Amino acid sequence: MIVLEDIVRDRGSRYAASVGDVTSKAEIDLLLAKLRSRRKFAKATHHSWAAVLANGGPLKNDDGEAGAGAVILKMLEREGVIDRIIVVTRWYGGVHLGGDRFAHIVTCTRAALQALRAPLDGTAARS
Repeated sequence: MIVLEDIVRDRGSRYAASVGDVTSKAEIDLLLAKLRSRRKFAKATHHSWAAVLANGGPLKNDDGEAGAGAVILKMLEREGVIDRIIVVTRWYGGVHLGGDRFAHIVTCTRAALQALRAPLDGTAARS
């Protein structure tokens, strides 16, 4: 799993993105559990995610951030990314962001897709 922390900060909210290899719903559940086992990520408000499985089709979950899973899924499908999950994590800062939150989800998803294409540098943590 690649974890990119502190990608966006806006009005108190903070965003991170994680990406990992998955081939089934069970593997998705395990990856999410591993992410949530990290103290910092356990305190997050939302873990929105999407994946396109070769043998299971598209899957998504907003985790309370309405529409977020669909945004991530659309970007995965457009890039042709199969058997990978992208999770966008948000720590709510107390101020509603309105439509700006979708721009932040896109920014985080782009960063995760870039991390898949680039070798590990100092901004990503693999675990």
